[in-house]
Amino acid sequence: MSDPGLPTFDQLKIFLAVVENGSFAAAGRKLGRATSVISYGVSNLEAQLGLALFDRESTRKPTLTEAGRAVLAEARTVAQGIDGLRAKVKGMLDGLEAEVRLAVDVMLPSARLADILRAFSQTFPTVSLRLSVEALGAVTNLVLERKAVLGVSGPLAAEHEDIEHRAVGSVEMIPVAAPDHPLAREKNLAPGAGRDHVQLVLTDRSTLSQGRDFAVLSRRTWRLADLSAKHALLREGVGWGNMPRDMVAADLASGALVRLDMPDFPGGVYCLFAIHRRDAPPGPAATWLWRQFAERGAGDAALAEI
Repeated sequence: MSDPGLPTFDQLKIFLAVVENGSFAAAGRKLGRATSVISYGVSNLEAQLGLALFDRESTRKPTLTEAGRAVLAEARTVAQGIDGLRAKVKGMLDGLEAEVRLAVDVMLPSARLADILRAFSQTFPTVSLRLSVEALGAVTNLVLERKAVLGVSGPLAAEHEDIEHRAVGSVEMIPVAAPDHPLAREKNLAPGAGRDHVQLVLTDRSTLSQGRDFAVLSRRTWRLADLSAKHALLREGVGWGNMPRDMVAADLASGALVRLDMPDFPGGVYCLFAIHRRDAPPGPAATWLWRQFAERGAGDAALAEI
């Protein structure tokens, strides 16, 4: 049995136009071609494939045969792929990035990130996204090493001279522990009470914060690079630690975690900055993200103080 021929994209486009518009004449009007050209194109496609795609005899309007219905799905897939390719190339010719590499601080509220990226996918359907989620200086490090063109980082980013930064919000941090933790059971904590208990501390994968601690009070620490793991350990009663209020709001409401009334550290604000290298300004899609992070974080507490 011989193999089918290779149809052209134009033949597939004519075939789809007939299906979508219901007749050869309507397809011709849609594509701006004579009905005879449409009929000829379909006949050539059928000859290439060795299949009858339309039943032209039993009905006045062309009706898909069983083989035609099977080919239809594949033809649509090919057409969509070609359309996507052309849109991506056009965007690149117009200066739009093919891909945006984004690094964000783990403290950035996940709901905000998801909302922005959902809008991004709708606004820039041809632009691919590569997302990294890191802690402390690791976001800045990815931008400095050109592994990310844009970042949303903590306050460490503002210290580096090669980084352009813009305040895009803040996160309230509060000390918490499980309800059966010794610190949670005490009603009136004395200053320094947290020093004698294991504190879970988020650590940095990069060297930018090497030798520096942030809001570390205890002499005994467990250091983790994953905020979700820290959250899980806190719920299990393994130590105490500072967490973003939004991330533990449900735990506080259910009683799974308790806010600690620590006189020497009642809580604090973790400031967020959108960043990029000064010598590598972001393209149109990354600039759109930059503005979105700023707009969505404009109402955060303490932003005006940054």
